Amino acid sequence: MKWYKKIFIALLVVLVLIQFFQPQKNTETNITEQHVYNVYSTPNEVKVILDKACNDCHSNNTNYPWYASIQPAAWWLNDHVKDGKKHLNFSIYKSYNLRRQYHKMEEIIDEVKDNGMPLDSYTWIHRNAKLSTEEKASLTNWAQSIIDTMKATYPIDSLIKKKS
Repeated sequence: MKWYKKIFIALLVVLVLIQFFQPQKNTETNITEQHVYNVYSTPNEVKVILDKACNDCHSNNTNYPWYASIQPAAWWLNDHVKDGKKHLNFSIYKSYNLRRQYHKMEEIIDEVKDNGMPLDSYTWIHRNAKLSTEEKASLTNWAQSIIDTMKATYPIDSLIKKKS
């Protein structure tokens, strides 16, 4: 047998074997009192935007595409979801301290305005996740309204770290 056939068979065996090692899915369906929806007023139009463009990576409930059970794509997706939740997890938003809640809303505004979110790699596959100008405005206005609510409710030094 030629060397390239041996390599092909070895790669095929490895590809089959890795299918047995699947990461745990991120599929908590209950919206708890920790969720941002239950902490701050969230209009339905914003919920729709978050559901289509943000929650797959920034909540405890990911809607997985068909290829999410095929390795190595499943590992790649799992890494994206873990990284997204590390930066912002809407499902546990209430558990964040006030400064972090405030800062996350600032980051949402910056990322959406700068077209940093949703990621191009996400919108390439999920075409409906591309945000229109109106959707970006709705999302950033919502985040700004939360910032304004926080400023009106809490002392500013509990929201913003003092510059030394």
